[in-house]
Amino acid sequence: MCGIAGLWDPARRGGELAHSVRAMTDAMVHRGPDSSGYWHDNETGMALGHRRLSIVDLSDAGHQPMLSADGRWVLTYNGEIYNADELRSDLEALGARFRGHSDTEVLIEACARWGVEATLPRLIGMFAFALWDTKERRLYLVRDRLGIKPLYWGWFGRLLLFGSELKALRAHDGWKPEIDRDAVASYMRHNYVPGPWTIYREVSKLQPGSFAVFRPGHEPEVKRYWLLEDVVRAGLANRSSMSDREATDALETLLSDAVRRRMVADVPLGAFLSGGIDSSTVVALMQKNASRPVRTFSIGFREQGYDEALHAKEVAAHLGTDHTELYVEPHHAREVIPRLADMFDEPFGDSSQIPTYLVSEMTRRHVTVALSGDGGDELFAGYVRYFQAMKLFPVLDRWPAGARAAISAMMRALPPSAWSALFRMVPQRWRVPQAGDKVHKLAGILNEPLSGYYRYLISHWQEPDDLVLGGKEHRGILWDPAVRDDVPDPIERMQYLDTGTYLPDDILTKVDRASMAVSLEARVPLIDHRVVAFAWTLPPSQKVRDGKGKWLLRQVLARHIPDKLIDRPKMGFGVPIDNWLRGPLREWAEELLCERRLVGDGFLDPAMVREKWAQHLGGRVNHQYLLWDVLMFQAWKDRWL
Repeated sequence: MCGIAGLWDPARRGGELAHSVRAMTDAMVHRGPDSSGYWHDNETGMALGHRRLSIVDLSDAGHQPMLSADGRWVLTYNGEIYNADELRSDLEALGARFRGHSDTEVLIEACARWGVEATLPRLIGMFAFALWDTKERRLYLVRDRLGIKPLYWGWFGRLLLFGSELKALRAHDGWKPEIDRDAVASYMRHNYVPGPWTIYREVSKLQPGSFAVFRPGHEPEVKRYWLLEDVVRAGLANRSSMSDREATDALETLLSDAVRRRMVADVPLGAFLSGGIDSSTVVALMQKNASRPVRTFSIGFREQGYDEALHAKEVAAHLGTDHTELYVEPHHAREVIPRLADMFDEPFGDSSQIPTYLVSEMTRRHVTVALSGDGGDELFAGYVRYFQAMKLFPVLDRWPAGARAAISAMMRALPPSAWSALFRMVPQRWRVPQAGDKVHKLAGILNEPLSGYYRYLISHWQEPDDLVLGGKEHRGILWDPAVRDDVPDPIERMQYLDTGTYLPDDILTKVDRASMAVSLEARVPLIDHRVVAFAWTLPPSQKVRDGKGKWLLRQVLARHIPDKLIDRPKMGFGVPIDNWLRGPLREWAEELLCERRLVGDGFLDPAMVREKWAQHLGGRVNHQYLLWDVLMFQAWKDRWL
């Protein structure tokens, strides 16, 4: 795992070019503390930089930027190719000879022999790389299929800048960043800036499964070599007819291979373990493939409804892992919060960034690589909102709008705190975590047209254009009516939308930034692209059964862990931001939400923000998500502007 950066600037030469790429690369030292490398070509103004976190082949044979054996190609690369050994054998059969055993060398020689477009479908892995063709004077920027590894680029006249993080682009003195107010509005809806946009004008995220080609005198050409839409259509058109046992066997075989490949490393390796289905499955399959106890790591909270550490400890004990845990206190959050804006580069409002960073920090003290269970909810239908949809859609279809509005008003008559108190009085098996917030969200759904149901569910600020002065949010696939026809089943439709948007732009961004901030490589076997393709062939009954999601994944896990350890309500990887904002974080928040500051900044409507803040402090309404979005934007603005 590494950090890459580069520029193409025909106006710069020699020392000036070298200085620029060094500054861009060194802005990401956390992504690669083990070594750095730089390459530039005075004639064209091309420069590539690399920060290395040594994982496989710790010798200088893995140093980057790397030149191909024929001298034509130059590569700077971030990620891991998990089938590098097979590709190496194929290339050796064609006459290739290798200096070391790094996957970097395999990647560049594959591109040299087969060409970039022919190589990409052969790769199993996570990656973002820049490849310069010295003969054709052509630059390729490439990102992996699911968007596990990030890559940003900006084209400013004759100047091209690119890098793993936006701070690399900011380090170049030829670019003067300008905030995109439309992106701010999009952020306030999603709690992240959705791709391909970024918080800055003229800078884009390279989308998952894409590559961009840059040539002198031509506009950038962006192509897709892998489309989630194609995988979904193929899966829906070719549903599996396997029995439950056959499907369980097939999934376990696929997942075992995905996990085994991600256990290859020349440095210490472990795993995040929350005790939930996804991470428990990954750890169970790791332990199955390991000759010694796997190192596992989890964190917990003292607050009721947020703590999963006990479940993780029970799973770890059953599997026999070497387990480490940390309980998070408010002072841990206070210590992390000042670093978040620097860590995430653009506004990012998923508050689970805090525990993700803390578990990464703890894990890095013991290992250099950690496997994660991210992606299981999207592929195998695990999110609570999917089951809300399954129950609500038939009802909402039958109820007239007036009836829905009346019921919504009754539900809103009690504040979230009162609903939560009521749910604490029902038997344990019927209790719902954060019940009050969910009741009020349901009340909002009842007022929403059916066509906008999913968008309402995932939205924070429902009318972000009203909040952001001069902003008009970017509209992407969530507004595309064709999706309903392409994916008729409501749960599968939400899975599709989540996999294409929420997974890369929120979940994977969070894991990448939090882990790389402490120089930890995180690997995600559940979203191996082969597993993704298999999951979309499954009929809905093998993903959702008896009102529970991840049915087939549960069957795999049940072969390794007793049902009593996994049959429990789903908990998100959240933090008690609502209480912290009224308590230990109140002074910090008040400073950022000060009316005078909001007026002076000129980005957000002060009245709207102050109203939400006052309501939250009053305790009747929980606006933690809305307020955290604003706070993270304000903190980011303080850091970068």
